[in-house]
Amino acid sequence: MEITITGRHVTVPERFRRHIADKLAKVPQLDPRVTRCDVVVTHEANPRQAKEAERIEITCYAKRSVIRAEAAAGDEYAALDLATTKLGERLRRRHDKRVVHRGRKSAESLRDAATVLDEIAAPPEPVTDELPEHIRKVGGDEGCPIELREKVHESEPMTVDQALAEMELVGHDFYLYHDADTDKPSVVYRRRGWSYGVIHLDIEAATSEQDEHADSLVAG
Repeated sequence: MEITITGRHVTVPERFRRHIADKLAKVPQLDPRVTRCDVVVTHEANPRQAKEAERIEITCYAKRSVIRAEAAAGDEYAALDLATTKLGERLRRRHDKRVVHRGRKSAESLRDAATVLDEIAAPPEPVTDELPEHIRKVGGDEGCPIELREKVHESEPMTVDQALAEMELVGHDFYLYHDADTDKPSVVYRRRGWSYGVIHLDIEAATSEQDEHADSLVAG
């Protein structure tokens, strides 16, 4: 398994790199299909955030799946312990779900049995323009405080149940996917308790309404 370690606003010492590798050594045991782990170590210089100054983000790439965990603490070793604990829980749930699928004709619905842990955000893409691209896209100027993060992920069409499973693996409260039943861009999201929701985007209907409105304006 390949491990890449990146420091953001901090230089990661070799000793801590070895400690990260030791912590992640059990990942192949929990899921042999994981081929790569990306670790981002971030230091927050703001004194007001001293209790969460060290942040660890771990992203594991397996076949057709991404498993993430994130944690922050005042010490990088404590943050790593928290992040790897969360990662281990997610990998175990992933393993248990595969066992259920092999043992039954249909798996228990995640809408009745799923749990979520934390949220992780993808790192921003580096930009080389004089004005950062994410600021230009929102129509801002050099003093714009808005930060826009973008991520593109590949995905095959899937059912609502599969989308809920992927949402649990990445630890988000929502998941964007292509619905195999409706053939529409869709989002599943978490509500309160064991309640979930799904939104389907009907692009064709919206385009048709716009065309009808334009035709009526021309006719008028």
